[in-house]
This record gives sequence, structure tokens and C-alpha cells, in this order.
Amino acid sequence: MAEIASKWTDAELASDSFLLDKKLNGKTATIAKSAKKPDLIAAYQELFTTKAFRQEGETPADQIKRETAKPAETSDGNSAATEAAQVEEPKYKKVVKKKAEKDLRPTKGDVVAVWYTGKLEDGTVFDTNIKKRGQPLRFKVGTGQVIRGWDEGLLTMGLGEKAVLTIEPEWAYGKKGVPAAGIPPNAKLIFDVELIKID
Repeated sequence: MAEIASKWTDAELASDSFLLDKKLNGKTATIAKSAKKPDLIAAYQELFTTKAFRQEGETPADQIKRETAKPAETSDGNSAATEAAQVEEPKYKKVVKKKAEKDLRPTKGDVVAVWYTGKLEDGTVFDTNIKKRGQPLRFKVGTGQVIRGWDEGLLTMGLGEKAVLTIEPEWAYGKKGVPAAGIPPNAKLIFDVELIKID
């Protein structure tokens, strides 16, 4: 397993954006422990199909600059990179309050258990499972069972980590909000989250 992971997480091979997109960035030993073999094989094949390689001598900053540069136009006025995927800006910010106990992160489809408190920007608490429910919330991360800001944010957290996720409306409840839960339209949400278990 470690051999598969090391083949394409090598800095000479896969680009940082490819690894981030596949949630496979980090130490090879950690990836080998947490990733599933079929996912690694599929990612390895996709790497060569899409040619998402790091260029020789390129730093991560150089790569970001290259990938976000305005594509050249062809003589017919179309972008030369119309087939290239556009990198979407994250619609959340994470502030770590307590570092992870272990270098173990969830991957897409893992069942995670979390403690959380959700607040509006004015500090009004609209939901929590700490006092109200008394048991952690469990769900399959990265599969759309929760708002996108949670899916994306939790995939960056380590086991035992506590963080504050500030999520823009686009990755929360958007224009509609959830009036019945006290979440107005276009609300930016702030969650205190603790990742306590990964299955």
C-alpha cells in the first residue's frame, strides 16, 4: 500500500492541486494508512490520464501561479484551456484551536464523529450537540450528508483537532437559509468543531 502511495505522492510526480483535489496530500505513511487501495489505484491512473504532474523544479507557489494564470486565447477567440478544470476558491476559513492528537485525517466516505456548536455572526447559537443531544454527530464525510463547508473543512482536520470553521453562505445554506432553525438567508455560519472519531 505504501508503495502505491509513494509512487505518485513523490514531489517529482503529482502536482499539489491534484493531491489536494484527491485529498491525498500529506505524509506518504499517513496516506498509506488512511486511503483505500482502489482509490489510490484510480487516482494513480487518473494522474497519468490527466497529466496533472508537477513540472520539474517547480515550487507549490509557481504551480499555483501557472494554474491560475489567465489562459491564452486561440485565433477563434476561445480559451486555449477550455477543457482545464477551474480551481474553485474555498468558501470557508479554518482556525485551529487545538492541534490533532494523531496525524490521521479522514478521507472521503469515512464515518466521522464530531462535537459542534453552530453560531451566527452575532454570536447567536442556532444548534449544538454538546449540551442538547449529549452524543456526537456521525456522518460520512465528503458525501454531501452535511453542508459543503463541513465536508471540505473536516477533510482537512486531524483526529482530536478542535477548530473554528467560518463558512460563507454559498457553502452553508445559501439564499434560502433555514428559518425554522434560526438561520436567515445568506447567513455566514461559524462552527466550533471537534473531530473525535474516524471510522
